Amino acid sequence: MNSVAATSAARTADLHATGVGLRLPHVAEVAASASDTGWLEVHPENFIANPHARELLQDIARRHAVTLHTVGVSIGSATGLDRKHLERLRRLADELEPALVSGHLAWSTHRGAYLNDLLPLPYTEETLRVVTEHVREVQDTLGRRYLVENPASYLGFTTSVLTEAEFLGELVARTGCRLLCDVSNAYLSAANLGYDAYAYIDALPADAVAELHLGGFTREEEDGTTGAEVLIDTHAAAIAEPVWDLYAHALRRFGSQPTLIEWDNELPSFARLRAEADRADAVAAAALDRGDRRALAR
Repeated sequence: MNSVAATSAARTADLHATGVGLRLPHVAEVAASASDTGWLEVHPENFIANPHARELLQDIARRHAVTLHTVGVSIGSATGLDRKHLERLRRLADELEPALVSGHLAWSTHRGAYLNDLLPLPYTEETLRVVTEHVREVQDTLGRRYLVENPASYLGFTTSVLTEAEFLGELVARTGCRLLCDVSNAYLSAANLGYDAYAYIDALPADAVAELHLGGFTREEEDGTTGAEVLIDTHAAAIAEPVWDLYAHALRRFGSQPTLIEWDNELPSFARLRAEADRADAVAAAALDRGDRRALAR
């Protein structure tokens, strides 16, 4: 294990406080900062083929715990995984020794073409077989446990025979993977599809959840006639007030877990991201100390 790997692995315990997503516009600032910015999540696809940014990230990993959140693995792809991409990901992970590696329950590739979206899956036995095979391949290639994130949903499939929580629970049982519970996605999907977000959180296997995400969404009109709204997972705004309440519930369900603030579009200052992380820490302290679902940091 090289010095970067040893230092990053030693900082795994730092994940008890809330981290923030480190996106490319803030990399140079964080690399030059002497202050403690907490732990950081990066999208490895932004660094694999960017030598300068990769060098800065290696320097950052000497001082901060880092996690990798993949956006191009596509474990739901019916045409198989991109093994070259997996090998590039493995090499970066070996350099950084991230505390966690995660990705989405979705598909985004087809026959070598990469789509700029995370597309939904029907929750069937056939889909479960494909995703199980791919999660095993990812974990075998990386030599690390993979965390699978619940998606932001805008539609359901009439062919689904499992609920999303049942699908994820079975995936954990078959692969030994862990779950990344995106609390904002749970709220957004429940609002869009008309189910109870609290019941969804309660249905997930609590002992499998190893990380939580919080991100902003945007309200848009579903069409031009009904006035109905759909929530879009844009990561372009502050976390909505009802999501903080659901986050407190999730903490009481799953216990204290590493939490990450996601903000990818209309990116604010890094200090603003840290302020959102501070609020998450305050919400967690209130929820875990008092067990009061209404206890929010104001």
